[in-house]
Amino acid sequence: MPLELLTTAAGPQSVLCTQGARGWGEHLHERLRWQLGRHTDVVVNTGVSGWSAPDVLREQDWVSGRFRPDVLSVSLGTNDCLAGDAGLPAFREAMRKFVEGAGSRTQVVLHTPVLVSFAERERRAAMPAYRQAVRELAAESGALPVDHEAHRRAHHQAADPIGWLDDPAPPNAAGQLQMAQVALRAMGLGEIELP
Repeated sequence: MPLELLTTAAGPQSVLCTQGARGWGEHLHERLRWQLGRHTDVVVNTGVSGWSAPDVLREQDWVSGRFRPDVLSVSLGTNDCLAGDAGLPAFREAMRKFVEGAGSRTQVVLHTPVLVSFAERERRAAMPAYRQAVRELAAESGALPVDHEAHRRAHHQAADPIGWLDDPAPPNAAGQLQMAQVALRAMGLGEIELP
């Protein structure tokens, strides 16, 4: 049976941050349709660069409702955390309502925001609280968690993760590939087989 996987994450800006390479949603698409031979599966990225959780909730029908996906993959929080601790309740509430609005037939996948560079951490000082909110919502709702932060911390240890970033925050081509690998493993779909 065909699978429809919808990603709500960073929008089309990944082409800029990767210098034209694939974004993580495109890697998922290639893994499913080509490498796993699931030719009738569909992967759609409805992310809009710069959007926050309240923006996504406000446009839920456009973002996900019209597709009625089997899997809804949600990666938010990097923009939201710029509102600091004061914005955390609105983020939690918007994420909770968005997940509830997905419906019982949809498997929701929730991604923690990725690590940003040391240079960006002061501006996004509240990001750890937003990551924790994502983890808590996954546990409460039964969503599948994808912990990008844990993966990056394990790989980079105490070093600046700048090698996986295009600038202080967005992932570059290497970072996008790592996001895809972590998401695929969490969803039980193996890893992208690289030439």
